Amino acid sequence: MKRRTIKVDYLARVEGEGALYIRMKDGQVTDVKLKIYEPPRFFEAFMRGRKYTEAPDITARICGICPVAYQMSASQAMEAILGIRVEGPLRDLRHLLYLGEWIESHMLHVYMLHAPDFLGYQSAIEMARDHPEVVQRGLQLKKYGNEIVAVVGGREVHPINVRVGGFYRVPTREELQSLVDKLKWGRDAALETVRWVASFDFPDFEMDYEFVALRHPEEYAILEGRILSNKGLDIAVHEYDDHFEEIHVPYSNALHSRIRGRGSYLVGPMARFNLNFDRLSPLAQEAAREVGLLPPCRNPFQSIIVRSIETLHAFDVALRLVENYDMPDSPVVEAEPRAGTGYGATEAPRGLLYHRYTIDDQGIILDAKIVPPTSQNQKAIEEDLWHFVPQNLDLPEDELVWRCEQAIRNYDPCISCATHFLKLHIERE
Repeated sequence: MKRRTIKVDYLARVEGEGALYIRMKDGQVTDVKLKIYEPPRFFEAFMRGRKYTEAPDITARICGICPVAYQMSASQAMEAILGIRVEGPLRDLRHLLYLGEWIESHMLHVYMLHAPDFLGYQSAIEMARDHPEVVQRGLQLKKYGNEIVAVVGGREVHPINVRVGGFYRVPTREELQSLVDKLKWGRDAALETVRWVASFDFPDFEMDYEFVALRHPEEYAILEGRILSNKGLDIAVHEYDDHFEEIHVPYSNALHSRIRGRGSYLVGPMARFNLNFDRLSPLAQEAAREVGLLPPCRNPFQSIIVRSIETLHAFDVALRLVENYDMPDSPVVEAEPRAGTGYGATEAPRGLLYHRYTIDDQGIILDAKIVPPTSQNQKAIEEDLWHFVPQNLDLPEDELVWRCEQAIRNYDPCISCATHFLKLHIERE
C-alpha cells in the first residue's frame, strides 16, 4: 500500500493567499483541499449601518483587479430597490467601463500569470528574456484597458466616478475619441493574442461542468441578464438565493457555493463562452472559428484562449461604443431612498458576481450579501484535481506540482496577486 501526500503551502501567480493539499493511496486520490487562508475581511458586516450611496465605493475595495465589477453589482442592486434603471448613453458608459476592466484583468492573467505555464517559464520576467515583444504586447493591451477605466471611471484602480444611478461626471465626446486609435491597435493585438495562445499545447482533459452565467437577449452579457446553466437552470437574479447556497468548510476561510440539490458549478469565461457564443461580436466569433475553438469547450486549460477571445470582443465593442457616443443630458438618474431589498448580478472577469442588500427608508444598509466568482468555483477546482492528478501520477514530482498549479491557475482565482505559487512537501509511507 503506497501513500503520498502533496502539500502546497503557498499558491503563486494567483491573486491572494491559498494552499493545496492532496492525499493519494495506491494511485488513487483520497482527499483534495484548496485552502484559502487569507484572513476574512468582513465586508458584508461593516456595510451594515452605512448609507446605500457608499456601497459602490466600499465594495470596490474588495478587489484591486476587478473593482468595477463590485461597483456595478452593488449599484444595480441599489437601483432595484430605488426603482430606477440606468439606460441609454449612461448604460453605454457603464458597459465601456466594464469592458476596460475585462481587458486589463484578462491580459494580466493571459500574459503575466498563465502563459508562462504553457511555455515552460517560472514567471513572466523569465519569459520576457526570450519573448520581449510578446510581453510588451501584453503590457500594452493591459495599459489600454486601464486607460478606458481611467477616462470613464476617474482613475485606473478603484475608480471614483461611479455612483448609484450613474456617474458623478460623464466624459466628453472628445475625451472618449482620444481612445479610438488605441482601441483599434488593441483590437488587432487581441486578435494576434487569440492566435498565439491557440498554438499552445493543451493537456487532454475535459470535465462535465454545469456552466452558469448571465444571458442577455441582445448582447454578450456583462451588465445584466437572466442566470442560466447548460443543465436547465433559468432564473431571474432575484431568485439566486432560492437555487444557490453557501457552505462553510473547515479548511478554508472562503465559503463554498453550490447549486441546491446538485452540487458544484463553473462560472467565468468558459461558462459565458459556452452559454453565449452567439452573442459575441462577429469578429470574436470568427476568431474562435479560425483557431478551431467552438462550444462546447470543456477543457479548463483552454480557458486562456477563451479569455483572449473575450478580450477581442471587448476591444471590438468598446470601439463601437466610443465611436457612437453621445453625451447624456445628466450624469445620474436621481432617486430618493426607500426601504426594500435589491439584487444585482454582473459578469466580473472571473465570473458571476452576486450582491444583495436590504436598506431602510433612510437609505441605511441593514443587510448585505456578496458572492464572488472564486467562492463559486472552489468546489469545481477541487473536483478538477480529483480527476486530473490520477492521470498524471507518472510525472516527476516537480512536473506534477507544476501541473497542479496550472490546473488552479486555469480559473484565475481571485484570492490577491502573488509571484510564486506552490511550496511542495511530499510524505511517503
